Amino acid sequence: MESGKESDSNDLLFPAQVLREYSLIGDGERGAVIGPRGDVVWMCAPQWDSPAVFSSLVGGSGVFAVTPLNPRYVWGGHYEDGTLIWNSRWVTTDGIVECREALAMPGDPATAVLMRHIRLISGTAPVRILLQPRPGFGRHGVDFSRSDDGVWSGDGGGLRLRISGMGQANLIDGMLRQDIQLWPGGEHHLVLELSSKQLPSRPPAPADLWTATTQAWASSVPAMDDTVASADARRAYAVLRGMTSSTGAMVAAATLGLPERAEAKRNYDYRYAWIRDQCFAGQAAGAWAATDLLDSAVHFVSERLLTDGINLRPAYTVTGSKVPDEHTLELPGYPGGTDTVGNWVNQQFQLDAFGEALLLFATAARHDHLDKEHWHAVEQAVAAIEAKWDVPDAGIWELGDERWTHSRLSCVAGLKAISRYAPADQASALDQLAGLILTHTAATCTHPSGRWQRSAADDRIDAALLLPAIRGALPARDPRSLATAEAVRKELLDDGYVYRFRHGPGPLAESEGAFLLCGFNLALTEHQQGNITEAIRLFERNRSACGSPGLFTEEYDIEQRQLRGNFPQAFVHAAMLETAHRLAQPPPP
Repeated sequence: MESGKESDSNDLLFPAQVLREYSLIGDGERGAVIGPRGDVVWMCAPQWDSPAVFSSLVGGSGVFAVTPLNPRYVWGGHYEDGTLIWNSRWVTTDGIVECREALAMPGDPATAVLMRHIRLISGTAPVRILLQPRPGFGRHGVDFSRSDDGVWSGDGGGLRLRISGMGQANLIDGMLRQDIQLWPGGEHHLVLELSSKQLPSRPPAPADLWTATTQAWASSVPAMDDTVASADARRAYAVLRGMTSSTGAMVAAATLGLPERAEAKRNYDYRYAWIRDQCFAGQAAGAWAATDLLDSAVHFVSERLLTDGINLRPAYTVTGSKVPDEHTLELPGYPGGTDTVGNWVNQQFQLDAFGEALLLFATAARHDHLDKEHWHAVEQAVAAIEAKWDVPDAGIWELGDERWTHSRLSCVAGLKAISRYAPADQASALDQLAGLILTHTAATCTHPSGRWQRSAADDRIDAALLLPAIRGALPARDPRSLATAEAVRKELLDDGYVYRFRHGPGPLAESEGAFLLCGFNLALTEHQQGNITEAIRLFERNRSACGSPGLFTEEYDIEQRQLRGNFPQAFVHAAMLETAHRLAQPPPP
């Protein structure tokens, strides 16, 4: 079929790359993944969970590329500090050219504005610009027409599109193509608008867009000088900010179908807001100060609790609606992966989400950012825990329903944390409920060695069992906390990285990659227990598990030094952010 032929052609021009070579630009409402050849390989519009306009990352079609004409070049790039403004850089045999790239801020939920600013640094380095949007994951074409002032516009798949800066382009088989040659110091602007509503009569001025975007980022990302890695912490915060919608919802990742392990059928769509992930991000952002990301998380999570209460879903779309059920697109998928859209999380109950919500609300209360409406949400979370704490759930790793130890201890931590800010009579009831759950869990889920085990029916160690002590369900130097940490070190730590749990008797790496979230959590555990040198070593090891843009996926293949899973993964950036802050402080008493 036609889109398949086009996809094959695009694959020849811009073949799939390893994930460490991709960067992300985002404005909160959607994101675009950019490859080392200047190709936008992934972008959904108008919002995160909309059908993709550019989908070559998963074998679909559509192209928007700024790429050197000289085939002999090397690629690099960098983010501007504290932003998701990316600068691609190509050094050819004849010159050096850069392309500054961003989605315009502040983001409009209905309209995406993608800006590209091409600059010749030295010598000669002609570039080729290609544009062929394919909305609906490649199902729809766009019929372009050119105005007298050189602006191309068109419609397709329910979107209105306009591109300025390609006035000299030729339209060949539905694709706009333009070659440009700049003099040293020369520049060229491109502005692509994609909208579900009528576009303004005139394209926006590039200079105005860049000014507004730069100012928006400057006002969104704090300095973070009180961390052990301020530049990386600011980048992590920028990633979380760029993945957080105006609704307050933060998507778990920008992509879908990227494999955790080749052909292992673990390919998911993470373009939705997980309550747990949102709480992780809010707690990380509020670890040292009240920030807009903390307020966004509190707003979104409290709205969901006030709406759904005890029937809180594990995940929602960014607008708060139901996540669509899983289905496929009949695309080839990323190599080793699939084209899975939607998520089976709809069929799950995840108890720990209620505990994480209380931990989030306690963080906000510590900064006096929890108002009366949010306290109603606290009451909903507490009521849900009281009713369901002994009901089997899918747990943090979304496995089969079981009475998972981590889920119950997360509720204990949340109840204890929020009780500090509750009126005396309520605080006593919260502490009593926490004590009841802790006593029952200790009686059924303590391993003979003295550590926590995954559940009453599963005696394995699990890296998620580090979190209860980190979050205050029990003291860091409680014998169970110490024994659990020692078991994680002995059984799940390899070369400075941490795995979730053992799948079988063979090597850990045979089943999956190391989980970076778990690596940062072990660093927090070491710091909490006073092992400062080991905490720093783990932090440095895990923050290096990224590509040159400095972005993290969920897993890291320590044998092949490759990123695995959807990209970028928000909760890993949250863990890195929180760890960078806490390691700059003295260990808690």
